[in-house]
Amino acid sequence: MPVIKTIGRAATHTLAVIALLASSTSGMAETRPARAAAPVWQENPYPSTYKPYPGEPTAIVGATVLDGTGSEIANGTVLLQGGKILAVGDARLAVPEGFRRVDGTGKFVTPGVIDIHSHLGVYASPQVAAHSDGNEATAPTTPQVWAEHSVWPQDPGFSRALTNGGVTAMQILPGSANLIGGRSVVLKNVYARTVQAMKFPGAPYGMKMACGENPKRVYGGKGQMPSTRMGNMAVDRQTWIKAAEYRKKRAEGKLTDRDLAMDTMADVLDGKILVQNHCYRADEMAQVIDMAKEFGYKVTAFHHAVEAYKIGDLLKENGICAAIWADWWGFKMEAFDAIPENAALLADAGACVIIHSDDANGIQRLNQEAAKARAAGKRMGVDISDGQVIRWITLNPARALGIDQQTGSLTQGKMGDVVLWNGNPLSVYSRPEKVWIDGALLFDTADPARRPVSDFELGLPGEGDVK
Repeated sequence: MPVIKTIGRAATHTLAVIALLASSTSGMAETRPARAAAPVWQENPYPSTYKPYPGEPTAIVGATVLDGTGSEIANGTVLLQGGKILAVGDARLAVPEGFRRVDGTGKFVTPGVIDIHSHLGVYASPQVAAHSDGNEATAPTTPQVWAEHSVWPQDPGFSRALTNGGVTAMQILPGSANLIGGRSVVLKNVYARTVQAMKFPGAPYGMKMACGENPKRVYGGKGQMPSTRMGNMAVDRQTWIKAAEYRKKRAEGKLTDRDLAMDTMADVLDGKILVQNHCYRADEMAQVIDMAKEFGYKVTAFHHAVEAYKIGDLLKENGICAAIWADWWGFKMEAFDAIPENAALLADAGACVIIHSDDANGIQRLNQEAAKARAAGKRMGVDISDGQVIRWITLNPARALGIDQQTGSLTQGKMGDVVLWNGNPLSVYSRPEKVWIDGALLFDTADPARRPVSDFELGLPGEGDVK
């Protein structure tokens, strides 16, 4: 492995880590295939150029395996090969010759953690006005903007999410100032120079929508519509009417002018883009469900959803996930009816539960947030197993992002996105010890070269340098 040392800039540090991890395959993580100029009507002119870092055949043995589907295997074995999950089983699973053995005795293995609601890169660290790129707050509907065009890949928040939280994939969303805020993007949490090199291959786009206080406050404060909740719905509905007309013309080949905003809206109506809807109150979620049925689209997940516990049956009936916090509440009026038992009550109703962050610090502790939500349920008599709780931060967010066939559980053939925890991940005392993405070891507490520290973080000079 070559000798590499960072020299005092976050960009230099990122490039050093990229060079270190990709040393055995020149350009592996960043090579962009040559392609012809994009035609005018190309659906995605910014395709993923993601290439996995090189890994080695690995066997994690002796650990308790929480596989993301709800199952638990004591003294389990997880085999990684070719960037994929080769096999998962108990101690009887044979380890092939030539595999690197990792002793997991007394430790736990889970799929990589997935955050369905993050603003890393679009509200990058350090928190300064120059890095505030998440809200295009110039009109109440801006479906034409794409979050990926604001993502700064060198945001130190990415490495913190990886090393402190075991986060291997995340959805980066526009902010919630607008009723329709634009396209989201799903990223693999790898070191890269470009956002295209982080884009999760094959992941569908999302479209951020928002209910409630934010849009009416932002635009009512400017003396324009919407300034009320009924204004919110009216603007949304008028936009969907326009989108339906555009979609029909597009399908019939009768468009004369391309409209970037309507391209996104029409793709939602065609089921190509998933709706991720910021919404707090139960009554508003119910109204949005009705609006979705009116125009023929589907809400994939309600985000924040602090009152989701009131309509768990309705969410289950419509196949909508609730992406929530464990216990955030009271920071504005629509957050006052939040309860810490939200997740447990939803799970008890059979609804899809996801624990999300919406925060550069919270993304580093999603395992603890899930544990807090489970504990609140247990105190009220709803006891949920460790395996099911891990699903809240792995397979369920993967499902709501449309990537559950590729990741989210330790299932044969899926991506080798794996975390080895030094204890039960639902304990406040546990943290990631090793993290693999597509079978490549990107974080290892035992290897200083795989413990990245950005210059934007506090610490002693030289601490954590890659040497």
